[in-house]
Formats: sequence, structure tokens, C-alpha cells
Amino acid sequence: MAPLRDNRPPFAGLAGYDLEKLAAALPSPCYLLDEARLRQNGEILKGVQERTGCKILLAQKAFSNFDLYPVLSPYLAGTEASGLYEARLGKEEMPEGEVHVFCGAYREEEFGELLRWADHIVFNSPRQLEKFGPRAKAAGKSVGLRVNPEHSTQEGHEIYDPCAPGSRLGTTRAQWEKAVAQNPALPELLDGLHFHTLCEQDSDALAETLPVVIEKFGDLLPRLKWLNLGGGHHITRPDYDIPRLEEWIRRLRADYNLEIYLEPGEACALNAGYLLTRVLDTLENGDYRLAILDMSAACHTPDVIEMPYRPPLLGAGEPGEKPCTIRLGGPTCLAGDVVGDYSFDAPLAEGDALWFGDMAIYSTCKNNTFNGMPLPEIWVLRADGRPERLARFGYRDFKYRLGSRGE
Repeated sequence: MAPLRDNRPPFAGLAGYDLEKLAAALPSPCYLLDEARLRQNGEILKGVQERTGCKILLAQKAFSNFDLYPVLSPYLAGTEASGLYEARLGKEEMPEGEVHVFCGAYREEEFGELLRWADHIVFNSPRQLEKFGPRAKAAGKSVGLRVNPEHSTQEGHEIYDPCAPGSRLGTTRAQWEKAVAQNPALPELLDGLHFHTLCEQDSDALAETLPVVIEKFGDLLPRLKWLNLGGGHHITRPDYDIPRLEEWIRRLRADYNLEIYLEPGEACALNAGYLLTRVLDTLENGDYRLAILDMSAACHTPDVIEMPYRPPLLGAGEPGEKPCTIRLGGPTCLAGDVVGDYSFDAPLAEGDALWFGDMAIYSTCKNNTFNGMPLPEIWVLRADGRPERLARFGYRDFKYRLGSRGE
């Protein structure tokens, strides 16, 4: 069984609410983002910045609900993007902040427009640095290179391990040396280095990785302006060791006189959202009790299958913990469209409302319309307890992404 994504109580933001009344006021399925929890996460991240002088960015690949960027922007230094569209979104919706972008490879036909939106541009390889770096410098952009320290701290999440053998992400020291031998002017293009090796980890993984980064690339740091420690830092998780993170940030700033960036996505919106779903049908197959929901793991929470992980479910227990264990799945034709096995005090019935937690991250930004499944509406639970609709989707959103009449 895959572990829960996080051990923080994911439903604390719903405490004190009449959940039957709240569910009755919302369509099903729907995402419900939690404004108060976003602010709490922001306060934690702001504290780290104030105590260390570092800058923390929102990695939009995890949370792109721009209607709530005004909630987070007072606590952050800007946004991080994975390409042209995210860079533009960050500049448009959090215009007062910096916009950093990293992409495995940039497209010639897009790079000119990218220069309009991004402040920092990080390249994945010396070849891309050589090709686009001079244009970025001429446009007044800060230029960086993503490095690969070849030191993995991942266990069980190979798909998210950029330090795995044969990784396409980041430049190894050997690759850098070979490139500089061919073009000695390459180092002069660099303003900073970037590395991203973590995934939902505590600061012990960073403390293990940084000495390796310094060993392999430390000689480059004295002439640079910044070092970006990437994402994967679960800073807003209650058991995260923030003092150890802050100690390393201070040490880097003191030893190398660098601006230090972090770009977590999950930490910004961790446990700040829910997915309301209802039971469409119940059935039995041999020893298995099954329930089909109006949400789909494949369509609405694809990270559940891709990672994989078993999302927290309000009021449910581990299989066998409570009297009635039920396998929950979606209505699509995919046999593997399964959220997981959960136990309940009593059997589920058609129409029952269920609340999945930690659904602000990697959900709305990754969902899809496979099988013609409608996209859930997106709502926000305002800090004053008022639910408010942010987005509604329909047939056009399914059809016009597939055909020429969508423009």
C-alpha cells in the first residue's frame, strides 16, 4: 500500500463546519480550496525568509489556481515556471514578484516571447546555455544552469528522482567540464546554479545533498550571484525540521555571499484543499465491496495513480481498521481507475458525500477529460467561512481542446 502523501491532519481546515450543510451547497464532484490554510502556509514560508534572508517562490506546477495568487503573494518572492505558459501566468497574476523558469529544453519559436515574462532563466544543459544564454543576457535576464549532483535521496519514487542513472535533468560535473573544454566562455554566461533533487522530503535530505553539491560544484559558487535549492521541501509539514533548513541557508549565504532561492510547490498549498465526491453506486465482487464515485482518480486526481499514493479520506480508516472495508473507484472505463481501499463504520450508500484531503496540489493543474469526464468545478472556502465558486467547466472545455473550432 502506498503511504499517505503527508502526516499533517489534512482536514483541520474543515473543523467547526457543518459538513452536511457545506456539501449540500456545493456541486459534486468539486475541488474546494482553503483560503485560511493557504495563509497559514504562507506565514510559515514568510518566517523562513525573514529569519534567513532567502527568497521562496511558488512552483506553479503544483498549484496554478491564479485566483488565489493574491492570497499567497504577500508571503512569497514570486513564482517558478516550467515553460512559457506558466511564466506568463506568473507575471500576469503575481506581477510584483520575480518569475523564474526552468525547462528541460526551450523551443526556438517560443524563446523570444519567454524573454518578455521571465526574470531568471535556467538552462538544463551546456548546449542550451550556449544556444540561448547570450540572448537572455542581452535581454537583461539572470541566467542559470541546472546541475545534477548525482546523489539520490529518493526511496520508492523513481519517477520523481532526477538523480537516477541516465537522468535527462541537470548537468553533471563531467558534462560541464567537457562543455567548457569546448567553449571556455560558457562560465561567463552564468549568474547562478540550480538543483532540484528532493520530493516531499524533510531538511535532512537537503542536509545530505548540499555537501555533495558543494564538493562537485562549489568552486563555481564564489563568482556567482545566486543558488536555487529547487523544490521538494515540505516546509509547512508540522514535523519538518525548519531550524536545520535555516541553518544551511545562513551557512550558504555566509560562505559564498549568494542569494538563496527555494521553489516549493507543495509547501505553499499543502493540505489547503479538498475534493468533494458522492457515491454513484455500490456493488460486490467476491469478497470485495466496491463503490463507484462521481470523481475519477485517472481524470481528477491523476497523481494518485502516477505517484502512486493513497489520499486521506475524512472519517475513513485503513483497510480492516473499521467494520466495513470498501474499494473506491471512478466511473471511467479504465480498470485501474481506483483511489484505494478504505474502511468505514457502516456500508456506503448511493448519494453519500465523501471528502478527500490534500487536494489543492497536483489536482486542478493535472486533471483531464479522458472518457469525456467533466472537469469538477473549483470553489474556494473563504477565510470567513463563505464558499465561493471560482470556475465552472462544461462540454466546450472537453470538445474544443480536441478540434479546430476551439480557437
